[in-house]
Amino acid sequence: MKELLANSQPILVALQQKIAALTVQLQSAASPEQPRGLGKMTSVVIDREIGDWKRFNNRRQIASYTGLCPGEYSSGNTRLQSCVTKHGNPRLRAALVELAWRLVRFQPNYHPIVKWRATLAKGALATGAARKKAIVAVARQLAVDLWRIKTGRLRAEELGLIN
Repeated sequence: MKELLANSQPILVALQQKIAALTVQLQSAASPEQPRGLGKMTSVVIDREIGDWKRFNNRRQIASYTGLCPGEYSSGNTRLQSCVTKHGNPRLRAALVELAWRLVRFQPNYHPIVKWRATLAKGALATGAARKKAIVAVARQLAVDLWRIKTGRLRAEELGLIN
């Protein structure tokens, strides 16, 4: 048993060093001018999952790519909107929802958070399901706003995001 542990110890040390080196590399790849609450790792994950931000022509395309837009069933005069489609990138969707929860804390004056504040408040009468629906709405708007920032259409300050 001791021989097995002695043989695996150098491998574990080498793996820890490689993880540390890759973490430093990922953190240096993130853009230095980021809104408060958007961590370097989350920024890298979102950027790598999106790829080229300029391939999207409008806000509807970016929302559709994330899978955070509502499904719709329409026929004639009947129009029914359902839950989010989830037809997008699941890693990107998870990162955006995680970031939206973080922005509730670090960016309380961000417009979508102000809009959904009553539902997102911890002491609110809203159920957990209502809070989750609200945070998905914030995450969708956040994806659109990040697209606007990354393509140079608007600056973060114009959208109410504090650096």
